[in-house]
Amino acid sequence: MRPFGPLALLFLKLGTLAFGGPAAHIAMMRQEVVERRQWLTDAEFLDLLGASNLIPGPSSTELAIHIGLRMCRWPGLLLAGMCFILPAALLVTVLAFLYQTFHALPQVEGIMFGVKPVVVAIILVALRALAQTSLRTLPSMAIAALAFIMVALGMHELLVLLLCGSAAMAIKLSKTPKPSLTSVIPLWGAGAAGSIMPVSLGGLFLIFLKIGSIVFGSGYVLLAFLQSDLVQRLHWLTNKQLLDAVAVGQVTPGPVFTTATFIGYLLGGIPGAFVATIGIFLPGFVLVAISGPLIPRLRASPLAGAFLDGVTAASIALIAWVLLTLGRAALLNPVSVGIALASFILLTRFKTNTSWLVLGGGLVGAITAIAKAQP
Repeated sequence: MRPFGPLALLFLKLGTLAFGGPAAHIAMMRQEVVERRQWLTDAEFLDLLGASNLIPGPSSTELAIHIGLRMCRWPGLLLAGMCFILPAALLVTVLAFLYQTFHALPQVEGIMFGVKPVVVAIILVALRALAQTSLRTLPSMAIAALAFIMVALGMHELLVLLLCGSAAMAIKLSKTPKPSLTSVIPLWGAGAAGSIMPVSLGGLFLIFLKIGSIVFGSGYVLLAFLQSDLVQRLHWLTNKQLLDAVAVGQVTPGPVFTTATFIGYLLGGIPGAFVATIGIFLPGFVLVAISGPLIPRLRASPLAGAFLDGVTAASIALIAWVLLTLGRAALLNPVSVGIALASFILLTRFKTNTSWLVLGGGLVGAITAIAKAQP
């Protein structure tokens, strides 16, 4: 019997409580599907993570879709993705309504002050476990170290992944006298062409369909595409509105790409929010549906398997770089450091559910902010 109900409930919960961006989402998913439920092994989880990193779109959302496909086939693909996206999209729509009504965002700094250190601890625990699984040889460690250096120097994440996968293939070839010919071709989405047009639901859908089909990387990469299309070329938004939209995507749980939901609401109300959300996430569903069945075949091929191993090692390095960046932003004083240490201990010693830690961190942050506001 396939776990349709547990799958839906899990991703509804993660979509509601998974703060902190893709690295935190990935860490929470690993705790839930590998450690708590044992639906996947760490090796299987890493294969799905590597595949998610090689296609355009939001990597953590695509990882959720991959997990759903692996657990419940095509219905699971739709169920996991929609349940992960829906809570965040609804919350962002409410925030967009408040923003349009009061011309300001609700104050969430206090809550996020407590949540961010928890996110750092969650990512650190997941990073340690994933590294123990995937970085067992000197070549894999060397590839991960090289990937970390490349991303620290500002190299694009996709290029890092492809170079590291190719390096692992080269190492495999050097050890194999007569390898079988196997080609590994990353999947690229074809973006819908856009042109100058008045704001319309069809235009919104095409713009976000294009962006969802071609954007790799973090929310900052998404910001560059949105700024080019919606501010400079079409003049649908101001720079301030765009920055506020990206801020909402960063501080709300679930996928950062729900920035599209916020922008869609500003430009077209509820229907605009709906078509923008569908547009930016639809390519991820399609690309996972195409690439998902290929993963077991790639893993069965020694050469393609080596490529996936290289991508996995690079993915570990990317998570480490995100952890370093988030740590600098989150661990600002003794209180935040204490929250991170307590969360780390609770995760490693007592296997505490990450959802409770996020709620607890937010509560501590809110109480701290209220105490500071008192005269």
